[in-house]
Amino acid sequence: MNQSSARQPRFDPLPRQTTPAGDARRIGLELEVAEVRPQAMAEAVTAVVGGSIEHESAFLTRVRATEFGDFNIELDASILRDRRYQQALAEIGIDIGEGSARDNIEDLMSRVAGLIVPRELVGPPIPWTEFARLDEIRLRLHKAGAKGTHSSPFYAFGLQLNIEAASLDADYLLNMLRAFLLKYEWLLERSDVDLARRISPYVQSYPEDYVAHVLNPDYQPDLTTLIDDFLYYTPTRNRPLDLLPLFAHIDEQRVMAAPVEKELIKPRPAFHYRLPNCLIDEPDWNLSVPWNDWVAVERLAAEPRALEKECTSRLKSSSPVKRWLSALVRKLRS
Repeated sequence: MNQSSARQPRFDPLPRQTTPAGDARRIGLELEVAEVRPQAMAEAVTAVVGGSIEHESAFLTRVRATEFGDFNIELDASILRDRRYQQALAEIGIDIGEGSARDNIEDLMSRVAGLIVPRELVGPPIPWTEFARLDEIRLRLHKAGAKGTHSSPFYAFGLQLNIEAASLDADYLLNMLRAFLLKYEWLLERSDVDLARRISPYVQSYPEDYVAHVLNPDYQPDLTTLIDDFLYYTPTRNRPLDLLPLFAHIDEQRVMAAPVEKELIKPRPAFHYRLPNCLIDEPDWNLSVPWNDWVAVERLAAEPRALEKECTSRLKSSSPVKRWLSALVRKLRS
């Protein structure tokens, strides 16, 4: 696959660059890596955007007060990060207390968990015009020996983008959803999604009956219907494009009343794009690759005639059998 050069990455501009308030749209980055210690990750951040390093535990390090806000470096396992493992140990009569003994145990647990569970660099939302700055952090992590998706069959690691919506109007959100569904197979090929991630529950494709429902030209929902249909057909965050944070921002009560992963949903006015691999240890990969792929989705959404033409073409290839099977699976799970 022809990837952008790591030396001169080109970050394509968004077709819609501002919010209704006239501010530059913001982007948040989540990067999952392995085999690099939290201190080295934190130093990669401070070298590019400043800030001060705070180690809260072996599972959580923060870089405070950078140019853009706070960055977190987390072991991607909440039972460890939130120290809920202590409650589990207490239930069987083990109390590790506090101090150096606990710190040593947690450091060992962190190293062992890091063989399978990624460390995640979570950045604050920044103006999209500054996103290329984060590629300097990516390059420093690469040089520090960070490993990505393809380094182990156990590494179902990903890169996630949180892209602020240009509008919260139903027509715009529908066009964005349609464009993503139409571009999905292309994105899947472009991203070369690792087998470990394909079979994981985290980025499962949208069910065919929902795809056909959304691409139907007669489907012109208001916001409430758009959200209700999503919650009916696919009530989960484990999709390559997770819309639950965005829908929860619009109507949190409606989303949280549905059978969704409530404790994991953080309402925000952003598309949560979860599909790409993290190929941080590969020399020809950089952040412009997933970024430019996303921009291609936005460009299609901004072209009504092209969008309509592709919807018609995709619907012609939609299999009634696949739609029936996806509806059957949903009924069996309900």
